[in-house]
Amino acid sequence: MIDRGLSVAEVDGLLEVVGESVDIVKLGWGTAVVSANLRPKLDRYAAHGVPVVLGGTLTEVAIRQGRVEGLVAWLRELGLRHVEISDGTIELDKAVKRELIERLSKEFTVFAEVGSKDVEYIMPPYIWVEQIESDLDAGAWKVIAEARESGTAGIYRADGEPRTGLITEIAHSIDPGRMIFDAPLHAQQVWLLKHFGTECNLGNIAPGDVLSLETLRLGLRSDTVERFATGGEG
Repeated sequence: MIDRGLSVAEVDGLLEVVGESVDIVKLGWGTAVVSANLRPKLDRYAAHGVPVVLGGTLTEVAIRQGRVEGLVAWLRELGLRHVEISDGTIELDKAVKRELIERLSKEFTVFAEVGSKDVEYIMPPYIWVEQIESDLDAGAWKVIAEARESGTAGIYRADGEPRTGLITEIAHSIDPGRMIFDAPLHAQQVWLLKHFGTECNLGNIAPGDVLSLETLRLGLRSDTVERFATGGEG
């Protein structure tokens, strides 16, 4: 689930309803830096047993400014045990990304992200596979397939349609269980669940869509009732 700036009260209310369906919360972009309620909000997520990771864009800014050690120290201070390493905004040398994953994975659970936020940039499938394999080999726990919060880049076309050939080719080489597919739009969630099954890892889910997504997984909506409600996932 992506938190773009929820209040403490909103966190409590949301997790009261959907807490069992949220595996991890991402504080979007660099919102953690400017959120006035950061520490009390982190306390509330911790009280509900939901881990938090800061957005990968913040890590990219730290890399560009040469302040990675400062970011790591801040994560320790906040008590966060997860970190996202991405290169969707800046150009990051492969060796630098790999070294960073190797180093941080000794202390943190690392999410690596692959794919550009530029809607015009098309990366060949074999490059996706190479980068995902490299990130996993370096120590990433899961690799996130980029889509932006709008669902209009990376593994999707500019109109939000899945790049079906790309996604299928990735899954042919990489265990989908080691992936998190960004899927902020309803149609994207439906397609991925039908393609990979109810346990497919989905990311960039808006708070208001968590309950809806859970009903999709259980076959309680018309979009997936034919396949999942009767045990037809296979």
